Amino acid sequence: MSDNSFIPGPDTELAYRDALGCFGTGVTVVTARSATGPIAMTANSFASVSLHPPMVLWSASRNSLRHDALTGATDYAIHVMAKDQQDIALHFARSGHDFSPIDWFENENGTPILRGCLARFECRRSALHVAGDHTIIVGTVLRAAREPGTGLMYKRGQYGGFLEL
Repeated sequence: MSDNSFIPGPDTELAYRDALGCFGTGVTVVTARSATGPIAMTANSFASVSLHPPMVLWSASRNSLRHDALTGATDYAIHVMAKDQQDIALHFARSGHDFSPIDWFENENGTPILRGCLARFECRRSALHVAGDHTIIVGTVLRAAREPGTGLMYKRGQYGGFLEL
């Protein structure tokens, strides 16, 4: 077996991205209320932090035009996309302000909630951590929901799902 190791840096950025892409992740859409209305961002950087108290995290690129609105939101929702919701994930990867083609409603805190997702975590921001070119947003889960189905996955630049057995 050959050693294909490298030191991550400007000259090896593509190789580093390719190595990271070997790890498949679920796909989420994070929504919040901004000063100009509802806002959303597709993110694959989502993880459970704690069961007691219930906490999760996600991270937003500091280069994103949506960064400040999403990191500034006190309340937000993380939606785990179902396999048939790739179009929603792609939509919010491109545009964070256009909710017109999306089936959604506001919860009692004014947070935009997307319908039909595999799971949902309605959160209150508890901490922000700057980490390189991203901000890690940690939230306490106030309410969660879950539906049966298969999740949308992202790996090596492609969307897909698990094989049904």
